[in-house]
Amino acid sequence: MPDQQDTPQNFEKSLQQLENIIKSMESGKLSLEDSLQNYENGIKLIRDCQTTLEQAQQRIKILQPNNQLDDM
Repeated sequence: MPDQQDTPQNFEKSLQQLENIIKSMESGKLSLEDSLQNYENGIKLIRDCQTTLEQAQQRIKILQPNNQLDDM
């Protein structure tokens, strides 16, 4: 299991990488192969971010009294 203290930094780093990928792809200067590689990397980063957010939600559920997360 990854160190929980690294998770926010990894999440922020992943978001920054996603932004860079989007800017690069929107520039229209990439070859088809580079665009496909960026797309694949972007999908992986999105999945990693979703997993991190799901883990954070589970931690909040544990900490939330009476599991009142539905009210959020």
